[in-house]
Amino acid sequence: MKLEFYKYQGTGNDFVMLDNRTKIFPKEKTDIISHICDRHFGIGADGVILIENDDFFDFKMIYFNADGSETFCGNGGRCAVAFAKKLNIIDSETNFIAVDGEHFAEINDTTVSLKMIDVDEIEVKENTIFAFTGTQHHVEIVDDLNNFPVLEKGGKIRYSYKEPGSNVNFVQQINNTTFRVRTYEKGVEDETLACGTGVTAVAIAMHKTNKTTSNLISLPVEGGLLEVSFTEEKGIYKNVFLKGPATFVFNGNINI
Repeated sequence: MKLEFYKYQGTGNDFVMLDNRTKIFPKEKTDIISHICDRHFGIGADGVILIENDDFFDFKMIYFNADGSETFCGNGGRCAVAFAKKLNIIDSETNFIAVDGEHFAEINDTTVSLKMIDVDEIEVKENTIFAFTGTQHHVEIVDDLNNFPVLEKGGKIRYSYKEPGSNVNFVQQINNTTFRVRTYEKGVEDETLACGTGVTAVAIAMHKTNKTTSNLISLPVEGGLLEVSFTEEKGIYKNVFLKGPATFVFNGNINI
């Protein structure tokens, strides 16, 4: 079967996008997803995103990690919005549904601001914070992020959590409103250039632990710059928005 695909990236977090409104993609075959994401023998990506029709929302987003596991992805969600606009499904605003629930988003040129789920699952320990921001995230502050062994340490921590495990974010504070982040992603099993749900978890964790008093956080990642804003009410983080670029890279066809 020949499929047309589109490649998008959000601060270096890259995805293969497929218009699956006709339901032709065999999404139960995880080996196909892994092949598409393979950077040597496939197209190469951190994940695969399907856009499908929905009875109540503008579209449905289905996200698969490179290993075929299904979850939610913040940068993937922003790229899905840009792709939906390219398909003329939406204009400048949208409400769509994903595995973690409904999302609102705005798009202006290549900048997408995506409303994330409310965050109330936050566990603070002595040196780490755990938060669920659409998927599981471990947050840990380090002193020297440039030389930190993200792959080695992240891989060990990722499996210390019960199934399905956790993404792992290492953070270095730059100033009161800026936190640099490097992330090891489960399902990709590698460091990625950015993680949208990850920087969301970091921003909330830094506010929760009084590392910042701001509700607008800048988060430099390996692939660029993301912003997270929120309001906090009685320990629950609401109106959480992830903002950054979502850029079309190229399109083509692949035989599966």
